[in-house]
Amino acid sequence: MEKLLIIAPLVFGYILDLIIGDPDNWPHPIRVFGNAIAAGDKLLNKNSSRFLKGMLLAISLCLLTFFLFYFSNKILLTVNVWLFIAINSIWVWYGLANNALITEGRNVFLVLEREGLDAGRKQLSRIVGRDTSQLSAQQIRIAVFETMSENLSDGVIAPLLFYAIGGVPAMMIYKMINTMDSMIGYRSDRYEQFGKFAARLDDVANFIPARITALLMIIVTGSHRGLQFVFKYGNQHKSPNSGYPESALAGILDCRFGGPNVYHGKLVDKPFIGENDRVIEPGEIRKVISINHISCFLMILIIIAFVFLSNHNS
Repeated sequence: MEKLLIIAPLVFGYILDLIIGDPDNWPHPIRVFGNAIAAGDKLLNKNSSRFLKGMLLAISLCLLTFFLFYFSNKILLTVNVWLFIAINSIWVWYGLANNALITEGRNVFLVLEREGLDAGRKQLSRIVGRDTSQLSAQQIRIAVFETMSENLSDGVIAPLLFYAIGGVPAMMIYKMINTMDSMIGYRSDRYEQFGKFAARLDDVANFIPARITALLMIIVTGSHRGLQFVFKYGNQHKSPNSGYPESALAGILDCRFGGPNVYHGKLVDKPFIGENDRVIEPGEIRKVISINHISCFLMILIIIAFVFLSNHNS
């Protein structure tokens, strides 16, 4: 029964994400997280001691998230085991973003091909933080691939790893950390101090998942060049983590990522990943989608195997 309580929500949640994805108008806990972060930002991000206030907000929200999901699960177990499995399956579904990530990436490619450059730029702006208004078709496709590789870690592998470590409570703590980073983890005048702790916490939380993601991508493609790129370019990225899955994908595709881009009105000179500045073909999105799907599935199989082995050994 203990194995079932871990594996069943994982499998059902994965299937729900695969079938339903993340419909825009449906309720989602991440929106609740976002509202809590925004309220804390409005209340605390002013006057002096902004770093300390930001740190206290981040720690408080993580603790609150843990206790909320931990004790609600305790209550669910006393009520009904199958209700526990059903509710936790929904939380796993919410915690995974594989379908949404793939759908958004595919949509950018489709809109770019069918409706042209301006429409492609607008569609891309839904999923990236950079200024898309001046990007070429080549830059749009590269941006999609960079985002899909980076978010394969942030939105798929990392949540699954945290689930393996501590179930839904740990998975949701990770989602809170990741949401905080996306909202306040910027190096801007407003968030340089207030969001610094949240940004560093996100770096720590993603350190291992980013490297596991790169390894999974290499395993599912059998790409020696992907492995070479990870060792050559992985640590050259400004982020301590994003460079690893991006390097893996650039190596797998034998193309070039990175370079200067405008973020929030500022030019950011990101290093190049790879040297082959070849044209990205529209059909290559299918290979990247396949890599994402298989990497996610493999991670779930690894977790299931780990659960069986750990329970067997204990």
